[in-house]
Amino acid sequence: MDTFDYVIVGAGSAGCVLAAKLSEDPSISVCVLEAGPSDWHPFIHIPAGFIKTFYNRRLNWGYSMEPSEWTGGRRVYAPRGKTLGGSSSINGHIYNRGQRLDYETWAQFGNRGWGYADVLPYFRDMENRIGTADATYRGQDGALTVTDIDWKHPLCEAFIEGAETLGIPRNPDYNGAIQEGISYAQRTIQHGRRVSAATAFLRPAMQRPNVSVRTLAHVVSLQFDGKRATGVRYRKGGKGGPGIEVSARREVILCGGTYNSPQMLQLAGIGAPALLAKHGIPVRHALAGVGENLKDHYAPRFVARVKNIATINQLAHGLPLAREIAKYFTTRKGILSLSPTLIYCFWHSEPGLASSDLQLTFTPASYKEGVQGQLETEPGMTVASWQQRPDSRGYVHIQSADPVMPPLIQPNYLAEASDRRVLLAGMKLARRLLQTKPLEPYYDYEDFPGPNVTTDDELLGAAKERGTTTFHPSGTCRMGPASDPQSVVDDQLRVRGMQGLRVVDASIMPTMLSANLNAATLMIAAKAADMIRGLPAKEAVLT
Repeated sequence: MDTFDYVIVGAGSAGCVLAAKLSEDPSISVCVLEAGPSDWHPFIHIPAGFIKTFYNRRLNWGYSMEPSEWTGGRRVYAPRGKTLGGSSSINGHIYNRGQRLDYETWAQFGNRGWGYADVLPYFRDMENRIGTADATYRGQDGALTVTDIDWKHPLCEAFIEGAETLGIPRNPDYNGAIQEGISYAQRTIQHGRRVSAATAFLRPAMQRPNVSVRTLAHVVSLQFDGKRATGVRYRKGGKGGPGIEVSARREVILCGGTYNSPQMLQLAGIGAPALLAKHGIPVRHALAGVGENLKDHYAPRFVARVKNIATINQLAHGLPLAREIAKYFTTRKGILSLSPTLIYCFWHSEPGLASSDLQLTFTPASYKEGVQGQLETEPGMTVASWQQRPDSRGYVHIQSADPVMPPLIQPNYLAEASDRRVLLAGMKLARRLLQTKPLEPYYDYEDFPGPNVTTDDELLGAAKERGTTTFHPSGTCRMGPASDPQSVVDDQLRVRGMQGLRVVDASIMPTMLSANLNAATLMIAAKAADMIRGLPAKEAVLT
């Protein structure tokens, strides 16, 4: 049995940063266990390879959510990365931190040291921002390269100009002083290659003698001495057999993500007693919030047919695609170097709101039945819209005591009337954005939901029919004070009632961010590493 100071379960965004930051101390030994393979696949590193990794079950857990009323009884596909870098190796490359208010809310809920001024130094330190960079908010010396899109399509420019006619201003940096407005997306792509948590953080750390990374290592159980976590047992490739044990002198750190971290806790007997009893698992520690409080962004998409100009749809087929492939391999430019979303817009569902509560995205492309990953052949453009801070909550529960069985995922999209109200405002804004004067030369007709869909009930029907996740699940191991009966970890990310056990990933987020989650997950891990090493928190840069 091998022994290390820290055993990290999951080499996703958080696990990669933790391994890198902890191992900066040569006296600390770190073992990282990843259920998937190494990140060797070329489609991981070619940005447009996102379309291929989206359904690749070797690199992707490929989960399926439970049906619900507001998905029209559909099971929504829920991809999650299963390789070095985790979801940062298969995601849409977007870098979006969220609003100052998001983190102030975390602190106001009793989480000491998690306000905006506290987390901003961690965002800055890890970032190598290329482009607009106010030094108060942005960093240029870190490992994670963040760039602007350098591929400008006339439809994108027309979309931004159209938004301006509706009173939505251009924002040169939505990760700067203020988020609201419209701009090209910022992404973790450099020289036409994906910058994942693995390439930015884990790969350099793997050169150190105090780091051991094991792939195809599916953790099937946590090991304990009473209430203290002492190690884990994993199976190579998830196959049967007794498994291999790895011991942790100091801590076991779960970085499995919003779906897998609560699953591992529940399998270990840490969770709601009724759920554990249902599957014959003895209660090690009763903790009601494990797997609860799941939140995610739910997005319907408007699709319009395009005239008088070629879109990515045409460029991605036949001879034009051959040209794009040649362009990419000779210049690292063209559509293969793009993120799937090109424009980001943050705005209000109604006048007078202090901050934006809607997020919309635009791309000069359309997908089969609105599903990302399958481009249509006809020219099209797509606007997605979603509520930034939904009120609806779901859960992640084990389905059996078998550690290889996928968890049951129920996000309960749109269960709250407030979510439906804000989503309707977003859908109506999406339609207006597609029908502005600057887009008029290119706008042919609305393909989905269609011009006959006009009432609130009809629009919600369209959301039921094709709405989908934006891949931002969080909250299932919620951080909170002892007075919060649903909190799973404290503000040091230690599992309540246990010793030597932490959770470090998006599952600890107390409330939903008005953002994609990868940037914040990296920040959480960097901050956690300082906590674990006993280092002082980075000095706040704002008052």
